[in-house]
Amino acid sequence: RPGWQQARNEEEWDFLWCDVSWLRENFDHVYLEEHVRICHFRNHYELSRKNYLVKNLKRFRKQLEREAGKLEAARCDFFPKTFELPLEYHLFVEEFRKKPGTTWIMKPVGRSQGKGIFLFRKLKDIFDWKMVSMTVFSIVSLDLQRQVSIFSFVTSSSCTQKDETQIETYVVQRYIENPYLIGGRKFDLRVYILVTSYSPLKAWLYRDGFARFSSMRFTLNSIDDHYVHLTNVAVQKTAPDYDPEKGCKWMIQQLRQYLTARHGTGLVEVLFADMDNIFIKSLQSVQKVIISDKRCFELYGYDILIDRDLKPWLLEVNASPSLAASSQEDYELKCHLLEDTLHVVDMEGRLTGKEKRVGGFDLIWNDGPVSRGGNLGALVNGNFVANTHLGCFNDRKKQLKELFGNLPA
Repeated sequence: RPGWQQARNEEEWDFLWCDVSWLRENFDHVYLEEHVRICHFRNHYELSRKNYLVKNLKRFRKQLEREAGKLEAARCDFFPKTFELPLEYHLFVEEFRKKPGTTWIMKPVGRSQGKGIFLFRKLKDIFDWKMVSMTVFSIVSLDLQRQVSIFSFVTSSSCTQKDETQIETYVVQRYIENPYLIGGRKFDLRVYILVTSYSPLKAWLYRDGFARFSSMRFTLNSIDDHYVHLTNVAVQKTAPDYDPEKGCKWMIQQLRQYLTARHGTGLVEVLFADMDNIFIKSLQSVQKVIISDKRCFELYGYDILIDRDLKPWLLEVNASPSLAASSQEDYELKCHLLEDTLHVVDMEGRLTGKEKRVGGFDLIWNDGPVSRGGNLGALVNGNFVANTHLGCFNDRKKQLKELFGNLPA
């Protein structure tokens, strides 16, 4: 990037793209100048950790029902029925017994790339997990210094009195049994949201994204087959018939064109508006708990599943979405995504603060919804039209040339 240079380990820096472990270990122990920028908010996990995400969404839904009524609260019904284990095991069992035979999915809250996930339909399938958890809890309460290692559900360490042995937390969710299929295969969407402030909330939606497909045809007859049910690229690229040249992705523009051809413009616009609602409501659910620091920003990777009724479901939010590329098209998307993220963060001070579009990013929320009209809150032909263009043509080069060509050097 012109005018930028990489700082050495001991040099002062202005911009840091770090992983969350660095943030955890260093943020509170280093002095940061006012002008520096870091790619995570201090407690980003309130949105990106699966159990915290659900906790905040449930709390926010109750708040909306109190303050705005049931109709407004119903707009938060975009995540499957979810429980945290082992904390809410008895509540889960009560719900499970209401609809026997339903498929559920277990996910470890602190892992990614499909690791540790499994599907089940019978309580005995997780009974061993529950017994291991309870056994470990008993052992730990008796002797904290004793090293415990039981399967993959336990992380342990034993050196000093401060060492802790923890039971790995899972979420269990009702599995979406009727996903929308293309060519008989399941897919989910990866969508990028850039948040530059939580107080006030300011969020940008990237026009590009992709759909990740499973390599095997969907069926509920083989719930143990990860190649059927998990769309993570890390999982699918190990499939026997995976073709690295073709990959397992569609660009989101291609998906939107396909859906429009099948279902018409109206239904597809409603679908994408429902996804916009997911982005905004999920961010609002953590707006008051995220520590907003003007030196921080966050590029989130949202995972969205569409069902057969064209209803979008929020699966999870990633604070460190993968930037590895699986194809040339994927490489270009992620390079442009990073370039435009830096344009919005604007270390060079070239923006006025009134922009509603920067490269591939469209401003969708600025302490309130943003209209496509000329001014931030202006209407289009007397109607409010949200400033969102997910899956639309991304003429970012032309837009950037017009934007920065009109600004002083």
